[in-house]
Amino acid sequence: MSDAATTNGSYRPRLRLFYDETVKPALIKEFGYASPMEVPRLLKVVLNMGIGEAVSDSKKVKAAADDLALISGQKPIVTRARVSIANFKIRRGMGIGVKVTLRSNHMYEFIDRLVTVALPRVRDFRGLSGKSFDGHGNYAIGIKEHIVFPEIDYDKTEASWGMDVVICTSARNDAEAKALLKGFNFPFVI
Repeated sequence: MSDAATTNGSYRPRLRLFYDETVKPALIKEFGYASPMEVPRLLKVVLNMGIGEAVSDSKKVKAAADDLALISGQKPIVTRARVSIANFKIRRGMGIGVKVTLRSNHMYEFIDRLVTVALPRVRDFRGLSGKSFDGHGNYAIGIKEHIVFPEIDYDKTEASWGMDVVICTSARNDAEAKALLKGFNFPFVI
């Protein structure tokens, strides 16, 4: 299988081709779908970083946005506080995090890098929990340090932040979603 293919002049990531050629037929065989349109697929991936230090230093949000842009390949948006919370020194409208939504080719390329490069670089990694599904076919992963991605230069980062990765699928239940993600070689332990 080639790294990527060009069909009618359009670029298709390696993982998308793998889905079409291998994962989709395996899911049809396993679950007995009547139509190929019933087969679960990836819809979007949402990356989120909450920046707690932004209360004391607003430049941390800019640094986190730059790092998330390197990881995702898209410009993230700054999430702002909706209400003021005096105990946490948060004022309404203050930037407290960054997020980005990946779809289509960006999504497949990110999932490929996550599974093949980033997760194996996590310290003391023993696999992903099979219990992080939400009941509707979506899966969430928490990463403690964003520096596991190869795009981030450890020496040039200001701080190490955690990030949430939410993978949204078209699966109707958790069993179908888990089978889909296992097809993409997600390292589940349970």
